[in-house]
Amino acid sequence: MDEGCEPEHNRGILSDDAPLTELLQAWSAGDTAAREALLPRVYGELRRRANAYLRRERPGHTLQPTALVHEVYLRLAAQHVDWQSRGHFFGLASQSMRRILVDHARHEGRAKRGGGALKVELSEDVAGAAPAGDVDLEALDAALEELARLDPRQGRIVELRYFGGLSIEETAAVLDLSPATVKRDWTLARAFLHQRLRA
Repeated sequence: MDEGCEPEHNRGILSDDAPLTELLQAWSAGDTAAREALLPRVYGELRRRANAYLRRERPGHTLQPTALVHEVYLRLAAQHVDWQSRGHFFGLASQSMRRILVDHARHEGRAKRGGGALKVELSEDVAGAAPAGDVDLEALDAALEELARLDPRQGRIVELRYFGGLSIEETAAVLDLSPATVKRDWTLARAFLHQRLRA
């Protein structure tokens, strides 16, 4: 999936590390040593994002940040991707994190007696004045899938911000958009999710 390169005017958090982009491009060219050298460079940021997401989960969640980061990295390492940039890497990492969390929620729901759904705390950052309390992660995923069918860009923005923990500026860099466009789409996407999750 082509996430786009960061435009010059968006240079910042996601693109300030030229050697990281070089490692990603070397990995794309088949250099396994570059792939191995990459993990220590991205581990801290991936763990920060995993921690941020898992803090929104109910206490007692069985998936730990370290395990989530390792699973994300293993999935990315198993793909052949023509890496464009650091932003491209973290964009796909966010997508992978979402898939892992939803798969885990489904597995946990089946494993529990009665098939109870795994709940997450849905902050106002995601759905505006969202319903109070917890939201079923599978319901959130279904609403996000519907949003992505109607407006793929808004779906990606929510995925990057909620599951990947990216800021407005980071999201703009990954998607090659202006921060103003991301803010506008983020507001519209939150309203859509609010409506679906209340229903």
